[in-house]
Amino acid sequence: MTQTPASRTLLVADVGGTNTRVALASGGGLRTDTIHRYKNASYPGLETVLRAYMEEQKVSDIDGVSVAVAGPVRDGRGVMTNLDWSIDREALMRATGAAQAAVLNDLQAQGHALGHIDEANLRNVVTGPATLPNSSRLVIGVGTGFNAAPVHDTLQGRFVPPSEAGHANLPIRTQDDLELCHFVETAHGFPAIEDVLSGRGLERVYRWHATKAGAHTERAAADIMAACNTGDDDIAAAAVGSFVRILGTVCGNLSLVHLPFGGVYLVGGVARAMAPHMQAFEFTEAFRDKGRFAGFMQNFAVHIVEDDFAALTGLIAHLEN
Repeated sequence: MTQTPASRTLLVADVGGTNTRVALASGGGLRTDTIHRYKNASYPGLETVLRAYMEEQKVSDIDGVSVAVAGPVRDGRGVMTNLDWSIDREALMRATGAAQAAVLNDLQAQGHALGHIDEANLRNVVTGPATLPNSSRLVIGVGTGFNAAPVHDTLQGRFVPPSEAGHANLPIRTQDDLELCHFVETAHGFPAIEDVLSGRGLERVYRWHATKAGAHTERAAADIMAACNTGDDDIAAAAVGSFVRILGTVCGNLSLVHLPFGGVYLVGGVARAMAPHMQAFEFTEAFRDKGRFAGFMQNFAVHIVEDDFAALTGLIAHLEN
């Protein structure tokens, strides 16, 4: 856990498409007793949320503020993908009075959390060799959307470049993959990774399997997972199986791009929900299925992060880096 100097008070916020979580950090690191969740629809923008939070917590002296946003960040300004908010450093300093401010993509925040997460909150799903210190790592987020960010520890500090990996093309290996791509493609005719590997994507995969079976039914992502867990719905099991296999393929592709010899770390609610099914539906086999590079893929371990506060921890680490 990142330790913050006792003389500094930090404010961190994780801004999602629906909710924003805000917390304080001080000498002992993240103060979990100060975490508060706000519904974004009730506020016109993040400045209003932060001012309301500071008033509720009765704090006025903030030394640093850092925010993770679910969307692209450029030159200190973040634009939400699924929310009509834009967030920049100046707005954060204006709302909190802090002299230090940072805006990160949500996957960047998760990347900065690595090394500060309790080992008990890391579930290993693919084994790999022992790694050298400062080996590159890769964070992959599977939740409301999909994204990935490499993590590099350098002599100048940790560098976590942003990306929008979820909007790259969905890989096609089989005839079924091609049919699924046609089923989920948008009006622009572009089937992206996020169109399948996300909560909404799982629902699309379920509808595809149901349509193939002549059922023409649909279920919410949480209900699909529940039905798969209990074995009550063969279509749900087929949908989760397709999801896990494609997730393995995509994670393997990204590993070849970034060479994360320090490990791959899956984060997000959907990734955590899939954890019990990864081996049954052959995630490892799909991850390593790279032709003559199949043996090389054994260099990469894969873990699932089961710490719900990891993004907040990463924001603190970034401010103190």
